[in-house]
Amino acid sequence: MPMGHTATAEAGSGGLTATEHRLANGLRVVLSEDHLTPVAAVCLWYDVGSRHEVEGRTGLAHLFEHLMFQGSGQVKGNGHFELVQGAGGSLNGTTSFERTNYFETMPAHQLELALWLEADRMGSLLAALDEESMENQRDVVKNERRQRYDNVPYGTAFERLTALAYPEGHPYHHTPIGSMADLDAATLEDARAFFRTYYAPNNAVLSIVGDIDPEQTLAWVEKYFGSITSHDGKPAPRDGSLPDVIGGELREVVEEEVPARALMAAYRLPEDGTRAADAADLALTVLGGGESSRLYNRLVRRDRTAVAAGFGLLRLAGAPSLGWLDVKTSGDVEVPVIEAAVDEELARFAEEGPTAEEMERAQAQLEREWLDRLGTVAGRADELCRYAVLFGDPQLALTAVRRVLEVTPEEVRDVARARLRPDNRAVLVYEPVAPEAAEATDEAAEATDENEESAK
Repeated sequence: MPMGHTATAEAGSGGLTATEHRLANGLRVVLSEDHLTPVAAVCLWYDVGSRHEVEGRTGLAHLFEHLMFQGSGQVKGNGHFELVQGAGGSLNGTTSFERTNYFETMPAHQLELALWLEADRMGSLLAALDEESMENQRDVVKNERRQRYDNVPYGTAFERLTALAYPEGHPYHHTPIGSMADLDAATLEDARAFFRTYYAPNNAVLSIVGDIDPEQTLAWVEKYFGSITSHDGKPAPRDGSLPDVIGGELREVVEEEVPARALMAAYRLPEDGTRAADAADLALTVLGGGESSRLYNRLVRRDRTAVAAGFGLLRLAGAPSLGWLDVKTSGDVEVPVIEAAVDEELARFAEEGPTAEEMERAQAQLEREWLDRLGTVAGRADELCRYAVLFGDPQLALTAVRRVLEVTPEEVRDVARARLRPDNRAVLVYEPVAPEAAEATDEAAEATDENEESAK
């Protein structure tokens, strides 16, 4: 049986508890009982994301997220979906810079099925991975890129801004979706090697939350996961550290067929898991977190120069986080007008900091968001995995609310003063063009690509 220890409820955890265990093969297991409703959530985080990819093979982590639903040793084709949904459950998987996760929420009496399914694909996916499934999911991912990135208004903004904010060669320079060229270049052997390296029990955390019997649950985990062999060949992720401040504004203007002009910017902010990151989160909440925020009140309500204005934090543990500004202009308003107003508000905030009322509202807003996540079995399972994988301690998820409430107004002002500056941002400006002009631009780009191919 697996070894483990029981955690008592800590102050600030809202009475929530979790127990931690480790199998002999290295799989970390986190359990949290919650008998409020007869459901159980299973969440499995693998410590692999786009930051682990190498140049020329971007998109493999995301491609593998899809391949994991294409059958395994005992489950053929679309069977994973069919079995979970047929049992009354829901499921999905996602990929980020820093991890790939898979999750199911099941009626409590179907928990064993979910554990068996996750163990089967962890232990035997290579038995089902072939050229047909590889080509099938390669096409699915490429189509996803077209639908979510390439063929929608502002669809490439995230990709463009991260490429600006993180320099060439940085592990976060490219986004998880990957490039079309790299997706085309990926081979079946690339995928098999990727699986062998990263999809091992000692590179994963399994959390199970809900109406569970811990002893029985651990027995099932040992039964289904215990015989899967570990793998020790995983390379360390490349260093993602950067100076606190970029040192000069980076800017790109994009002329595309979009509904309105837009100003987007990414500010380099403290790494996740730090008190400074919590302070930055509060600063961005005051400035752009909803319709009561400073930027929304200034740009949308007062000046009426924008139809939308938001400012949020993309938390990252292995590199500086990003403060994400997104403003869509109103009518014929020019971007410089918006940008001047934004800079004025940021400078005022850096000088004065939040008012007592703003601080209270921002902390209440983040507290509610945290409690919403921890209050559902699926949300809590995900957060327990996140803190175990990225910070080594799942218990930190249960005290996150307390840490947000401990941040002072002075800390919020200081992080804004140090980081929310024009010399610490990558800026993306969207200028609309007529459909005919957009088509001409696309044709010119295609002609350039063809000429480049001919010259090779």
